[in-house]
Amino acid sequence: MDGQRGDARYLFGKRVRELRAERGWSQEQFAHFCGLDRSYIGQVERGERNISLDNICRITLALRVSLAEFFEGFSVCSDGRDSA
Repeated sequence: MDGQRGDARYLFGKRVRELRAERGWSQEQFAHFCGLDRSYIGQVERGERNISLDNICRITLALRVSLAEFFEGFSVCSDGRDSA
């Protein structure tokens, strides 16, 4: 399901893109705030990367949201099943 609607990586990337855009940041600015490469951020936003917990934390810290806030409303596991 790589990069498809409903895929956990796609939904994660979409959420990153939405929150970054709300702040008016370019991918380059955001990557700098995260300490990550701009091309990596692009891959995350497109759902092409299965990223580590360390990088998830870097992203949420840069966005100034808690992990709970970031994942609020997520109901899909990586295999497409609804989480319980």
